[in-house]
This record gives sequence, structure tokens and C-alpha cells, in this order.
Amino acid sequence: MVGNLSSNEQSQLMQTIEMFEIITQTQPEDYQSLEILKEAYSKLNREEDLVRTSRRIAQAYVQLGQLSSAILEYESILQRRPEDPEVLAALADIETTANTVTSMPAIAAEPEPPPKLVPAEPTPLVMPGKAPVPQEVDDGRQTMFKLFVDSKVITAGDFDLCWQHAINGAAGKVIDPFVQALADRGTVPIDKSMKILCEKSRLAYLPIDRYDVDFDLIRSFPADVCRRWCVLPFDRMSKSVLVATANPYNRQAAKELEVAAKARLLWYLSPPQDIMRALKKAFR
Repeated sequence: MVGNLSSNEQSQLMQTIEMFEIITQTQPEDYQSLEILKEAYSKLNREEDLVRTSRRIAQAYVQLGQLSSAILEYESILQRRPEDPEVLAALADIETTANTVTSMPAIAAEPEPPPKLVPAEPTPLVMPGKAPVPQEVDDGRQTMFKLFVDSKVITAGDFDLCWQHAINGAAGKVIDPFVQALADRGTVPIDKSMKILCEKSRLAYLPIDRYDVDFDLIRSFPADVCRRWCVLPFDRMSKSVLVATANPYNRQAAKELEVAAKARLLWYLSPPQDIMRALKKAFR
């Protein structure tokens, strides 16, 4: 396959490998990033690295308790190396673990609370010549409030002030995300906000300014969606699109991007200034 790749494609894959090897060394359970590595190694015909990464994916699944996914990953290695002793031993360990769990006495489950009634979604506002605008969206406000106010990082007043600033940007321009508004007002430095979000969301941190982003891919997405939510679809790997954000709890942004992408989205945390800079370059 390497022979079918252009020098530019090979260079991009090497950069992807370098970046995601760093990410997965610091976050070994990030199977999402490991999958990207595995795909890159596959395209470059690097068999040993591919198998090594596949082992790491399986080990990550085991650590997360996703044993069925771990088994499938190990079995994919056996298709290449049927007598691999490490894989066979790992599968035996998983079987032992699974048997131990199933043999434990069942604990009576507490009765489930009655389901909450969810009000019907409000009818979206429709402006002439424009797409419907939802009146209520899950933009992550509630979760971000818990992370920054309930944990006493900032006051409720600071939160409201910066959140309103983040959602009331000028149309047609990249809107500063909440954590950038906090930094601009001297309330919380970006580094501290990024650390909080990384620890709580468990998303991998990716310094997007060091990545050779795919600007053609960015421009294939609606500019208003990317600007309004400050999200950056920066690369495509197989059937997935990699997206950088500074608000990992914005479900509305994910929903709108999924409609445009028609592909699985893999999310990464990146500094808002880097995201904004790339968006301004893409949508001049």
C-alpha cells in the first residue's frame, strides 16, 4: 500500500504517528487514539508496529473492563499470528476473569426510579432563508457549571459573565469558547482550564498548532457550525473524522457536526486559541 501513497500522504501519516504516539504514551487507555495509530501503521505496511498497537488496544479494553472488545482485538492478532503465545495467554486470562465474575453471587439490584418525563422539544425558530435555530440546546453549560463553579474554581457570577460572552459572539466570526473568555478576563488561565477538562472528560489533549490540519476537510463542513461552537474537524482517518474542541460537553455541536460529517467523530481537547486561528484561516 505504501507504493500507492504519495509522498505528501506518507508525510502526513508519519506526522500522525508521531503525534498520537505521544498522546497514547501519556494516556495508555485512550483506545480511540490507538485505533488511529493502528490505521496509520496499516497504511504504511508497518506490520510489527500494527500488531504492537493492536496489543495496546486490547490491553486498554481490558483495563476499562470491556472484555468482549478486548477478545475481538486479540482475535484479530491471531488471524495474523495464530500461535502468538502472548495473545493466547491474554485470552486465557480474560476467560478466567470472566468466569470469576459470572460465578460471583448476584447482588439484588435496587429498584429503578420511575422514568422522568421529558417535555417535547420546542418548535425551532425559522428565519427566512436560514436553517432552523433550536430554542434550547445542550451546549454543555450544566456540566461546565459543575466543573468550574461547584468545585469552587470560579464564582457563579464569573461563570454567567463569561458564558454569556461565549454564546453572544458576532455572527460570521469565530466565537470565543467559555475557557477563552475566562482567560481573557484573567479569571482562570487556559492551562488550568485545559487540565480540568482533560481530567474530567478523559479526552486526549492535542496541541493542534503542531498538527498539519486538513484545511480542505475543514471547509467541507458548515462554516457557521464550526464558528459558532469553535470546533475544528482537522483530519480524517479511515471512516472517522478527528475534531478538536475546547468544550467536550457540547452535545449540540456534536449533533450538528455529525449531520455534516456522516461519519464517526473522534474528539480531542485543544487550546481554544489554536482552534480559532485555524478556523479563521480556513474560513476567511
